[in-house]
Amino acid sequence: MTRPDVTLENYDDVYRFYLDHQQNRLLARAAYAALSARFRPRVRYADGARDRLRELLSSDTRLIVVANHLSDRDQYTLAATAWRTPLRRAVGRTRVLAKDELFVDPGLRRKIDMMGSIPVFRSKNHGLRAVADAGRRMMDVSAQRLHRGDVLAIFPEGTCNEGDPTRVQRINTGVGHIAVKARKLGTAPALLAIGISYGPDRSADVHVAAPVLELPGTPMDVTRLVTAELQGAVDHAVAAR
Repeated sequence: MTRPDVTLENYDDVYRFYLDHQQNRLLARAAYAALSARFRPRVRYADGARDRLRELLSSDTRLIVVANHLSDRDQYTLAATAWRTPLRRAVGRTRVLAKDELFVDPGLRRKIDMMGSIPVFRSKNHGLRAVADAGRRMMDVSAQRLHRGDVLAIFPEGTCNEGDPTRVQRINTGVGHIAVKARKLGTAPALLAIGISYGPDRSADVHVAAPVLELPGTPMDVTRLVTAELQGAVDHAVAAR
């Protein structure tokens, strides 16, 4: 299928394409490795988290990875973190939700398509009512990709934190809806929170929390859990500086 223009008016074709899109896995692994070498985040784990994560990936447990959003650098930090952790085995089958404006420039789009991104039309750019149907379609596609075996990575705050970087912003309920939709498809995803903190030199400290296997049954309760887990991971990342 030809790559459609990523515009809100064209959202149905956009999500039909990204439901099945698969990047070149060898190129994706090379890109993640290069980002790891360039950004070199200092990764720490909660007690037992590394081994538990390795076990979950080996058993093909679906994962929803959530990270806090501090700057435009975060996507590279998260990719570098993935390469330095057991998440490396999921490179090439990881979907990353990314704002739609990143898909406008053809050169940049090729790069983020190669990283496995799925576009998100944000209400802050288009208006809440305008993005409602596209948002529901995006959540359906995300849940289906999880059900098919992909890892899903999300910055659930939805926008960069321009206030206190030590405090997680309001979490959008989309992550909760995706988890519940995946469960209705027959998949029980686990939650993995990753906290990011940058120093004055822009180097990153990253904390990988213990995975949570049992998620609540409603979107709102999942969202509350994501908020708590992500704040805990951020607290540890900040404390490591």
